[in-house]
Amino acid sequence: MTWDVLLYVLAFIAAFLIVVRIVRRYWKFPAPSFIGCFLESGLRKMMQPPSKIIERSGIKNGMTVMELGCGPGTYTIDAARTIGEKGKLYAVDIQQAMISRLEKSMKNPENRDVNNIEPKVASAYELPFSDKSLDLVYMITVLQEIPDKQRALEEIRRVLKDNGILVVSEFLPDPDYPLRRTTKKLCEKAGFKLKESKGNLFNYTMQFIKH
Repeated sequence: MTWDVLLYVLAFIAAFLIVVRIVRRYWKFPAPSFIGCFLESGLRKMMQPPSKIIERSGIKNGMTVMELGCGPGTYTIDAARTIGEKGKLYAVDIQQAMISRLEKSMKNPENRDVNNIEPKVASAYELPFSDKSLDLVYMITVLQEIPDKQRALEEIRRVLKDNGILVVSEFLPDPDYPLRRTTKKLCEKAGFKLKESKGNLFNYTMQFIKH
């Protein structure tokens, strides 16, 4: 590929992202199920490696965890293995099509050793969990897709235990990408306190504690 062609490609990508960001600013909706192939692709995992996301999130063995907006399960299986048999991972998404993709992945021979995942179709506004029942909730490029973010964060706060952890991960190529200060402001307004922030402008993860 010549430099001229590369520049044209980069310019097209930049223009496309600008248009998408403008659209997304006024029209919030979940990632459509037809992009599930990209969401669970090797390219996505190269940009946001599961091992790095899990390490930054503070997910530990034995925890009761919810992944909100799990999509097709790009990070679900790896997180579940980290949590181990004594823990539990609830994989929640508003779209049945995404949950169906996850359930299909769970049946793959290489994943049949993972038995601690419970997929659920549910809204971020009405989570099917009791008050103070979860140790940790994590979202990966999801928070900005939710139209009423404060309502969702307040619902997350309800289901987290006292001193429970909320984790938000974002990466720059995502059309809804927010700066860290935007994420911090949103979460603090909902009653969370920043515990730790890791990563860089391209790919960051922030841990918040319920207080």
